[in-house]
Amino acid sequence: MASQRGESAAPVKAGRKGLDKSHYLYIAVIAAVILGALVGLLFPEVGKSLKPLGDGFIKLIKMMIAPIIFCTIVLGIGSIAKAATVGKVGGLALGYFVLMSTFALGIGLVVGNLIHPGEGLKLAPYDPNKKAETDSTVAFLLGIIPGDIPVLPTLFAAILVGFALQKMGAQGAPVLRAIGHGQAVVFRILIMIMWLAPVGAFGAIAAVVGATGFQAIVSMFTLMAAFYITCALFIVVILGGLLQVVAGVNIFKLMKYLAREYLLIFSTSSSEAALPRLIAKLEHLGVSKPVVGVTVPTGYSFNLDGTAIYLTMASLFVANAMGTPLDLGAQVSLLIFMIIASKGAAGVTGAGLATLAAGLQAHKPELLGGVGMIVGIDRFMSEARALTNFTGNAVATVLIGTWVKEIDGEQVGRVLSGEEPFDEQTMIATHHGVQEETPAQQPVPANA
Repeated sequence: MASQRGESAAPVKAGRKGLDKSHYLYIAVIAAVILGALVGLLFPEVGKSLKPLGDGFIKLIKMMIAPIIFCTIVLGIGSIAKAATVGKVGGLALGYFVLMSTFALGIGLVVGNLIHPGEGLKLAPYDPNKKAETDSTVAFLLGIIPGDIPVLPTLFAAILVGFALQKMGAQGAPVLRAIGHGQAVVFRILIMIMWLAPVGAFGAIAAVVGATGFQAIVSMFTLMAAFYITCALFIVVILGGLLQVVAGVNIFKLMKYLAREYLLIFSTSSSEAALPRLIAKLEHLGVSKPVVGVTVPTGYSFNLDGTAIYLTMASLFVANAMGTPLDLGAQVSLLIFMIIASKGAAGVTGAGLATLAAGLQAHKPELLGGVGMIVGIDRFMSEARALTNFTGNAVATVLIGTWVKEIDGEQVGRVLSGEEPFDEQTMIATHHGVQEETPAQQPVPANA
């Protein structure tokens, strides 16, 4: 990640070129889900026979879990150390991010226990050692994909390595840079794998619908609706309440001020696209440049409220769909794992899915078969994740600016009332200036 920090105008162009490709992938996944559901409803036996497509995609995701967890946790520990060195702002920001993301994970568990998503489907457990019964060619192809690497030992090793490199100081910097380059390779492979998501989604949805009928479609829509409602309530009630009490700012006025950024995020399913505009707009709002420069980039990696809600709700959905609901002890254990692992879910498309698979593999490997259903609807929930992540970071910056008394209250009032509209021409220069001074971790897409 650190190797990417020096980029300036180039990434903007690259990002714009990438948007069209991601739109094609999005459309392809939607088409695959619809086609898979139709095949499962109209030709149930054919749908069941397509299950290896979903299983193969799950194995590819599993293959990436360990390297993603290792790289992101090691680099994350290093980033925490860097952010903490900026003093009061960095320490306060990190404390707030850990507390809020943990709270968001807890909300996901509460909502999941209230609505019991996926209940009644009773899908067949995933067995990585089971050979394909119908076709030896399928078994051969699935066998090419590497096997499991234990997640919890990888997580433990990553934490030890991260703190060891932190203690090494300047001597550990080259190793951190090397791991950053390795992470770039890992994420590039994950991007390549995610282009197979339409195939995996088609096979998984066709097999599930073929086995359970229309109930699977109802269950998926229930999860999506509950997730969208939960994210909306989290923004309005939790974030809005904090913003009003601490800073005296109305959440709806702030959202109106950031309306163009919301449209950009909704069209791209990634809050990264709005990062430069968020930095410029928060400075224009009246938050000091040092506070914005530390809080926003750090928040893009450590304050993913929408992703946190998604991880716990999706985990409960999978557990219920597989007919093995998690008891309270397992849910608390999963919550603790997600608190740590979600800090590494700041990757490209598919990193959140890999983190979800990592949590399930660490606690109940037999639940991995249900991840195929999540693949089918993951893209439908990405907009809500990205919008929630973005709003959480905007609110966090205003809150921290208020706590450290680095915000101009009069300027906030004038801007939100429309008296001082944002000047689009100043955005690029402001963004570059902030990004060069930021000691925090290089931000990455927050839609994972």
